[in-house]
Amino acid sequence: MIETLEKRFREIAPDVDYCSLRYQSESGESVAVRQDILQPVGDHTDAGAMITVAHGGGLGYAATSDLTRSGLAEAARRAQAWAERSAGKSVADFSSMTPSAAQGSYETPVQQPWTGMSLADRIGIVRTQCEKLKGDDRIVDWYAGIGFTDGETFYVNNKGARIHQRFHYLVPVMSVTANEGAETQTRTLGGYGNGRQGGLEILDEIGFHTEAPRLAGEAIELLSAPDCPTGTMDLLLAPDQMILQIHESIGHPIELDRILGDERNYAGTSFVTLDMFGTYRYGSDLLNITFDPTVSSQMASYGFDDEGTRADKTYIIKDGILLKPLGSATSQARAGIEGVANARACSWNRPPIDRMANLNLEPGTSSMDDMIGAVENGILMATNCSWSIDDSRNKFQFGCEYGRRIENGELTTVVRKNNYRGISATFWRSLKMVGSEASLEIMGTPNCGKGEPNQMVRVGHATPACLFENVDVFGGA
Repeated sequence: MIETLEKRFREIAPDVDYCSLRYQSESGESVAVRQDILQPVGDHTDAGAMITVAHGGGLGYAATSDLTRSGLAEAARRAQAWAERSAGKSVADFSSMTPSAAQGSYETPVQQPWTGMSLADRIGIVRTQCEKLKGDDRIVDWYAGIGFTDGETFYVNNKGARIHQRFHYLVPVMSVTANEGAETQTRTLGGYGNGRQGGLEILDEIGFHTEAPRLAGEAIELLSAPDCPTGTMDLLLAPDQMILQIHESIGHPIELDRILGDERNYAGTSFVTLDMFGTYRYGSDLLNITFDPTVSSQMASYGFDDEGTRADKTYIIKDGILLKPLGSATSQARAGIEGVANARACSWNRPPIDRMANLNLEPGTSSMDDMIGAVENGILMATNCSWSIDDSRNKFQFGCEYGRRIENGELTTVVRKNNYRGISATFWRSLKMVGSEASLEIMGTPNCGKGEPNQMVRVGHATPACLFENVDVFGGA
């Protein structure tokens, strides 16, 4: 298929400043058991290509699922027509940009292929874990599932680029809900944030085979737990809450197209401005954030973005100072500022836009015992269950499923209905201690939404636990 597509592209590419073909396909399967009842096994397959043309300063694109020579030729004709119409009216002179001429490939390393096990055995794995969640009459809902997707992209242009990539994604989920009287509590495995690239080996790595009894026990425990206390105190966030904190209050605010105003109609703007890069203190000296699509097991790893730019590990925030935005080649040209390889599209029928990929908080030197021991009055919160943040990604309020009081350097009472709030521009400056490699977890989500029309993409976050001081904490809801 790839060789055929390349041949057809060479035949139909118009004589323009720039022309590219981006082919994207996905196929997958989902297996789920709820309340010990097998749900319908899901499967999906989708494939198509987008032709992009830049000519005379304008840009146009057109997508098609008709991958014949005539189908691609028609898409190229429509893309060229849009490029001609937009010439002189665009936000940038697209013909002045230097397109990628990169060549290469990438494929997710897999130890235990999804297809190496029969469907009956895959169902058996999920059924077994679902049954383990029902350990008490107060458990009223219990669910386990695994989603798997194979993805393939091929990018070629008239400037010499040729890039072929293969991806293998696994998203395990597990949830248990307990009820007693008017009280209902839910515990999930990682807050639905366990997506990674790889095969069935991921199940062992995240504890899919072992964590069900703990989750069920904690859901029961929360039924009679007191509410989270209210006040200003130290806050220790587990990795499965840190991923949400990084995503919402660092990732989205530093997307360059958002800063340039492209998202204001739908997903909002940003409190970050262009003059902040290189000087702005985003967090304490302990805050080090990297854009790193090179971690092979993370959800959004790749060798090249969807415009053919090679992906490398890059510091976005170093020692607390904001250095670079999440801005792809087009946004970089518009803003006159250096960015990263993060032009990404969710499908063949969507154009690449600036997106998070793997956005990681680099580990520090503190153990969990060190961080707990440093707290006189505080709380440990784990597993996100709610989030709210304003249109400029500044003021936020987040809730967590599970909490433990920290008193005089020791973990004490379990608490429920845990919430905290803050302001992105100052919250990260309260970062007091950063967990070591021992507490670091690799996590990811398959459903980060953005763009008009909407695009849902996979995003990865790796982070240790972190301790923040003087945070506004409250219970209830």
